[in-house]
Amino acid sequence: MKKIHAGAVAVAASAALLLAGCSGGAAGDSADAIVIDMWAGSQDDTDALNAQLKIAQEANPDIKIELRTAPWGDFFTKMTTNMASGNMACVTGMNSGQLAAYKDGFAVLTADDLATAGLVESEFAEGSWDILSDTGSLYGVPFDVSTMLTYYNADMLDAAGVAAPQPGWTFEDFEATAKAATVGGKYGFAVGMGDFQWQALPIAKSGTQPVTEDGTLDLTNKKFEDAATWYSDLVTVQKVAAPVGSASDTGWGENQYSGGNAAMAVDGTWNAVGYLDNEAGFTAGLTTLPTGDNGSLGLILGSGFGISKDCDNKEDALKVLGSLLGTDAQDYIASSGRSYPARAASQPLYFDSIDEKFRDQVKAAFEAAFEQVEGQRVSENWSKVSLMVQPQLVSVYNGQETMSNVLEAAQQQFGK
Repeated sequence: MKKIHAGAVAVAASAALLLAGCSGGAAGDSADAIVIDMWAGSQDDTDALNAQLKIAQEANPDIKIELRTAPWGDFFTKMTTNMASGNMACVTGMNSGQLAAYKDGFAVLTADDLATAGLVESEFAEGSWDILSDTGSLYGVPFDVSTMLTYYNADMLDAAGVAAPQPGWTFEDFEATAKAATVGGKYGFAVGMGDFQWQALPIAKSGTQPVTEDGTLDLTNKKFEDAATWYSDLVTVQKVAAPVGSASDTGWGENQYSGGNAAMAVDGTWNAVGYLDNEAGFTAGLTTLPTGDNGSLGLILGSGFGISKDCDNKEDALKVLGSLLGTDAQDYIASSGRSYPARAASQPLYFDSIDEKFRDQVKAAFEAAFEQVEGQRVSENWSKVSLMVQPQLVSVYNGQETMSNVLEAAQQQFGK
């Protein structure tokens, strides 16, 4: 899911240095440099990182800065090794859904730290600093923000004789729309396999997260469990969504929608432009998640940077952190259209980067969706919970297992 938009000076490290231990200097640093570790899945990602790092280097000419990258999965595998050896880079990227598993490697950021970095919470989007916070402690500052939306195929809805959904629509509206659009071998909705994709509607419907405020796993909370069961019933009972073929179809819902096989799907704001300007050629639209009895709770998601607990040159690292998240770097992220920036003042530039024919629709959906968000809560073993639940969703969607049984088994194994 994650794209990182950033940049770097021409000191990007070679593949041989990727997240490996360095000799000399501060922990996680190469000689006297401040090293930034971040994931990058393509050359475009690396180029974008290089652009942001160039901004940080120009703001700190007396500090040598280096960039190291690795693909998403490798990044976290190597971070585990670096945490164990005390060799994390001074400035390290982190994602909201992964924080609980890696927070022990990061320093808690204090008011003095933020002052050194020149970062002020009020200058960022409301709630965005929850992204890299855990049980009241701040471990990093976000560079982008995202949340989940409902995407729809306007052509399929028109053919079904139903109106396109608008912000404030209800779960009753959602069900009616899905039923009407389930016709001719096509489905009204496509269920998700990814954490954010399948949990978004149950969270919105129940008005609660499957983790408590103190970080305790709460999958069997009755409100959430009932809403999650309703979600799986869209396949097995209401039959407005197709069963998933296999556990390897991790992007099932997104692919069914983008392929024109389902009229609606839930996915993140990060894919808005791609869906609107789709290769299949259908007229796409986007709106908020439906509203239930408890409102329409969404999660504010995203990624950012933190400071390694083992960093020997914290002051310089904080200065680099501040530049990576400063106005110039955030304006770059926004104007490139690669991500919705965390700085509030930079966000209009993101909409300016979007094709004019899509701009107003994206802006309206984003603004409405971010009105009812809270930071994602994750338990200590959240990544393990995901690894256990995700492959079992196939059996749930095929009617061979119940959502309640899957959630209860995960709660017993990983709850405290």
